[in-house]
Amino acid sequence: MYNSVLLFRIMLSGIFIVASSSHLLFVERTIHKMNQSRFKSLGYLFGDPTYPIIVSGIVMLLAGICLLLGYKTRVAATVLALILIPITLTVQVGQMTTLGPLFKNIAIFGGLLFFIINDFNNSQKQKI
Repeated sequence: MYNSVLLFRIMLSGIFIVASSSHLLFVERTIHKMNQSRFKSLGYLFGDPTYPIIVSGIVMLLAGICLLLGYKTRVAATVLALILIPITLTVQVGQMTTLGPLFKNIAIFGGLLFFIINDFNNSQKQKI
């Protein structure tokens, strides 16, 4: 069972590591995508969205790497879940033409909840 959890953790981390590159390398494209949303005002709550997009990219990268490596998994999953919520509301719900992207994010959130609820860094390794 531990191998499947390890594989799940590694695969789940990938989407955040890749998404962080978009936030860091293609800020204008990310802002443009946000501006296409009906809920774009959420992205402007703190003024110019450039800084929050860059900060979220850095946080996603660091937390994604922590999740990948299994370091502070619960904390990393919690941070990623907190970042996923406004992104889902702003981009996925705000641009909803199909339900696929929304349910992709719901599935990702479920994966993060799995690592928030289960502490594989301590107790589970000893049981397996």
